Amino acid sequence: MPTYEYKREDGTTFEIKQGINDDPLERCPETGQKVKRIISGGGGVVFKGDGFYETDYKNSDRKEKSNAEKGSSENGSSGNNTHESKSDSSSDTKTESD
Repeated sequence: MPTYEYKREDGTTFEIKQGINDDPLERCPETGQKVKRIISGGGGVVFKGDGFYETDYKNSDRKEKSNAEKGSSENGSSGNNTHESKSDSSSDTKTESD
């Protein structure tokens, strides 16, 4: 059963275990105050033990590198030059083999 967090009218919070299909509480079972369910971030997933690769986890460096590569390809700097040199070299090898 999941645990939900609620906030009372006076600002205090409490947790309660409820079924997924249960309706949210409208009143605190202890004080009778009106309550509102708070959306929390959750516990997340933690992989423990052997058999997990470093790439299984989020890595901020990878995100920064991909953004840098996107920026350089949008400017047309290195991406287009590499492609042109490959096509030039492939046409040279074709003429040599003839």
